[in-house]
Amino acid sequence: MHVVDVTMFYGGAGGGVSTYLDAKARWLAGRAPHRHTIASPNLPPHAGQVARAGPPHTAAIPGLALPGLNGYRLPRSTEAAARVLRALRPDLIEAGDAGPCAWAALRAGSLLRVPVVGFYHSDLPYLLKRRFGAAAEGLARGYVQRLYSRVDLLLAPSAAMVRRLAGMGLRAAQQPLGIDTAVFHPRRRDGALRAQLGLPESARLLVYAGRFSALKRLDLLHAAIRRLGDPYHLLMVGGPRARRHGRVTQLPYQDNPRELARLLASCDALVHPGDSETFGLIVLEAMACGLPVVVTSGGAVAELVEPGTGVVVAPNSVERLCEGVDLLFARDPAALGGNAWRAVCPRHDWNRVLPLLLDHYDTLLAERRVYVQR
Repeated sequence: MHVVDVTMFYGGAGGGVSTYLDAKARWLAGRAPHRHTIASPNLPPHAGQVARAGPPHTAAIPGLALPGLNGYRLPRSTEAAARVLRALRPDLIEAGDAGPCAWAALRAGSLLRVPVVGFYHSDLPYLLKRRFGAAAEGLARGYVQRLYSRVDLLLAPSAAMVRRLAGMGLRAAQQPLGIDTAVFHPRRRDGALRAQLGLPESARLLVYAGRFSALKRLDLLHAAIRRLGDPYHLLMVGGPRARRHGRVTQLPYQDNPRELARLLASCDALVHPGDSETFGLIVLEAMACGLPVVVTSGGAVAELVEPGTGVVVAPNSVERLCEGVDLLFARDPAALGGNAWRAVCPRHDWNRVLPLLLDHYDTLLAERRVYVQR
């Protein structure tokens, strides 16, 4: 089986979609006769379009950079992207965004007569509502309905997103994401990190890791760290450069997962103020490193936080965020972190999660064969 993933969200400065696709590529590489290719407009052009130098195999789609896309690129045209997909001769195509890549997947799938899977990684109606209001949300809901009613299988990473899609009249199957539990582990803790950051051992070190985007509600996080005061300090990972400002230290995006795991494991707790996550992969990674977490009930992240592993607070409130941090430290953070590690490992390991994805594929292909034989 040759699986082709197509998305504008692969490459660049990482992200959950890139992590998922890289993990899938590594996992499928050792399971012949499966083949896997990632097609994206963010990849540099290759001779012959497909790189064969080892996993992940990739195919570059002619891309176009536009402002407001956080560094991601769109395909130059749906037809150009569809041509790349048709040349790959897949048995199944998975579309990882709701833009032109998804329409290209549908066009190529129709011509090749292969099934198309849509993966709902981003909640487009909610994101547009946040930026442009209720009218934009309504238009986006109609668009999402038109697009995903055409796929052969729709996947969503969380129960919250399955319910959100059901509210749009779309039936989706839940397919959670996972983590590499050999990389994200409490043993990555580095007792020298505080000294490296110029902090005393008594500092309560909070961490945020991810894109520095307004949608992540970092304004709430900055306000909370100011209100919390001593002995709290915030380490933010994922910015454009390293800098220190007051109680906040910023580090750039870490493309080495082991270095990210070292930073996470060496802090006391992860704080995630966002309310629009469709899953929350960084929360799992932090818990696997033995960190308790403070998250909001907005979006899907709260699904990952079992009792005794962290604190869930109401979204969009600096006061609630501060209360959640204080409550966590009023308990036993080390014990909560141990609970978090045990809750996540090995249940969310990629080796446990990706076979479920392959079951979805096998069922879909079997149904397609029965349909064709009729």
